[in-house]
Amino acid sequence: MKDLYATQRAMRNIRQAAMQRGVIAILDVGTSKIACLILRFDGPDRLRESDGVGSLAGQSRFRVIGAATTRSRGMRFGEVEAMGETERAIRTAVQAAQKMAATRVDHVIACFSGGGSRSYGLDGSVEVAGEQVTEQDVARVLAACEVPDYGAERDVLHAQPVNFALDHRSGMGDPRGQIGNVLTTDMHMVTVDRPTIQNLLHCIKRCDLEVAGLASSSYVSGISALVEDEQELGAACIDLGGGTTGVSIFMKKHMIYADSVRMGGDHVTGDISMGLSVPFATAERLKTFYGGLVATGMDDREMIEIGGQTGDWEHDRRAVSRAELIAIMRPRVEEILEEVRSCLDAAGFDHLPSQQIVLTGGGSQIPGLDTLAPKILGQQVRIGRPLRVQGLPQAATGGAFASAVGLCLFAAHPQDEWWDFEIPAERYPARSLKRAVRWFKDNW
Repeated sequence: MKDLYATQRAMRNIRQAAMQRGVIAILDVGTSKIACLILRFDGPDRLRESDGVGSLAGQSRFRVIGAATTRSRGMRFGEVEAMGETERAIRTAVQAAQKMAATRVDHVIACFSGGGSRSYGLDGSVEVAGEQVTEQDVARVLAACEVPDYGAERDVLHAQPVNFALDHRSGMGDPRGQIGNVLTTDMHMVTVDRPTIQNLLHCIKRCDLEVAGLASSSYVSGISALVEDEQELGAACIDLGGGTTGVSIFMKKHMIYADSVRMGGDHVTGDISMGLSVPFATAERLKTFYGGLVATGMDDREMIEIGGQTGDWEHDRRAVSRAELIAIMRPRVEEILEEVRSCLDAAGFDHLPSQQIVLTGGGSQIPGLDTLAPKILGQQVRIGRPLRVQGLPQAATGGAFASAVGLCLFAAHPQDEWWDFEIPAERYPARSLKRAVRWFKDNW
């Protein structure tokens, strides 16, 4: 725990140094693509932090000056599988973005979707030392949270206070400066497999880049795809990526639950590849141009030329109806949505006052998803696009770039995390788990 705490604090300091220079890179390391955006922060208040222990929502004074994407290599289920290939792909994306921006960057903030994220809701309580709540009181109450034994091979990726209460007054965003006697907090913690983080950090270091921050893809996707009201009233963001599908639940502008399903768009492509006996690249093209989830009478008659370069004329000149293609794709998408439904049920999503679900990521662009998803997930489902960010190219405004855009907002307005405070050395035994969802259910 101490090692990661020190690493996260060091990253936050690196980030501040990079922001003073005014340029920082954003790296979305996914299973199907690697996206790099270069941000320029302008104005004398580059280092202006968001107000207190608040949300990340809201635009800041930054502009995208470089953007590039490349096909991901050496990645599987959102995790590094072949270090050399991933390193080359990252270098390709970063160099292309630097060329567009006409500037060099040394610092990156990265997000990833692998590692099998797990959510914990913790709580702590302390007596206020003086009349007013100070920074030290906030640090003490965060230290008083009872951290569960999450395993030796896992590390904490996020540890954010999602609520403060002072005496009988609850629902505070930032208690500093307020007068009271007993300060309590609820903290949301996300852990991931340690090797996943270490491999990614090592891979980025091999590209001669310094890591100024790490985030979960499902978290940053929620920041960019959920509108402010959804973040406030409660909503789930489903990030349909290539190798994994991220699930995050937001309430009162804080993430209170995170999970992931080890299936995504690549699995749909794999089914097409096997079902039609075509190469993966051909299957991806068929999915992108002709794919769908809801068949109509027209689709039986619409024939699609498969194409190919095997040299076997009969094999290469085959055609399938669009209805056949839909029949291959639909079962896998239904399976992914069923798994997502299980994650939401485990989180107690049904108990939240708002049942809004937002689908984003590259997989959300499959035609017919807006018709199929409500049947499995519930009635209030919409397809989400990331917020508009100044300078973002038109090609990068779709759902596939929700993580990258969310990471820009995360870089500009980092929410206070556990390691932003001088936490006292003493730790407390484990007792509570998944308390945050229950706490929101009781209080709103």
